[in-house]
Amino acid sequence: MRDRHVIKIALVVQAVCAGFFISDILSARIGFSSTPISWQLREMIEIGAAGGLLLGFVLGAVALRRSRQRQLLAEQGLHRASSAFMDLVAAAFTEWGLTPAERDVALFAIKGLTIQEIAAARETSEGTVKAQTNAIYRKAGVNGRSQLLSLFIDDLMQERPAHRPEQDTDEKLRKVS
Repeated sequence: MRDRHVIKIALVVQAVCAGFFISDILSARIGFSSTPISWQLREMIEIGAAGGLLLGFVLGAVALRRSRQRQLLAEQGLHRASSAFMDLVAAAFTEWGLTPAERDVALFAIKGLTIQEIAAARETSEGTVKAQTNAIYRKAGVNGRSQLLSLFIDDLMQERPAHRPEQDTDEKLRKVS
């Protein structure tokens, strides 16, 4: 939110400064009449406009840097979430006792590939893939692909209670007693 305001301020400052320089050029080229001002005031205005353009550049650079930092943080978060999801998937596959072939098929199914696409990717028949998906659904205790995916999404979205240090102290006291 703050960066949006910074960018808006930078754009306004740059527009005003650019407007000054453009009007100055047009008045000299086209010769539209303007009230003459003293050379000292004109130089102060030009210095202010140049400073405004520089300020706009700096504010834009700062906003770009912050935006890049937020992007990197989001990418790191996505990487952590992806790792957590794959850990969850691997644990579930082990718990369900899936064979290596069933693991491959289950991963493809979770990614949204069709039976035909899975068969082509694994270089096997569609009948084999259908049999494997049925075995996966049976072992997972679900009726289809959407329920299979929902198992993992539910686990990821489940709120875990925040860890409180006093819980550790309470547990240690109970064990000592």
